[in-house]
Amino acid sequence: MNRAAEHGRLAGRWWLHLLLALGPLFALLTWGREFDELAVLATPLYIAALVSMYFTLPLFRRYKLALIAAGKARDADDEPERWSELARTWRNGVLGASLPAWIGALACFTDLSGVALILLGLTSLLIFWLYRIPRLIV
Repeated sequence: MNRAAEHGRLAGRWWLHLLLALGPLFALLTWGREFDELAVLATPLYIAALVSMYFTLPLFRRYKLALIAAGKARDADDEPERWSELARTWRNGVLGASLPAWIGALACFTDLSGVALILLGLTSLLIFWLYRIPRLIV
């Protein structure tokens, strides 16, 4: 079990997931087209994106517990299982952190303000920042 390699793999995936979360939002914000028929969905989509932030709370708790367990299992027999559990909970967490940006990408087709869409992207970015693997665990 090489902790540094596993940390590097998760760090690389962090950047990939960040691109997959924020890329569609900013691409559609730049090149997207609004449809007048969907204008009534702007506020409900914004509220849904804000509510989706609260789905990350139990996911972050599981991630935090898995991170602590992986730190305690250093040089133990169950260290590979702890790292795989950490990777699984991390993946679920970053997918949950992507929800505000993805719902914001859907809202690009409505007349939702660009400022609100950027705030949804920043929300996902800040939640993503919580899922960085600390160097202390390596």
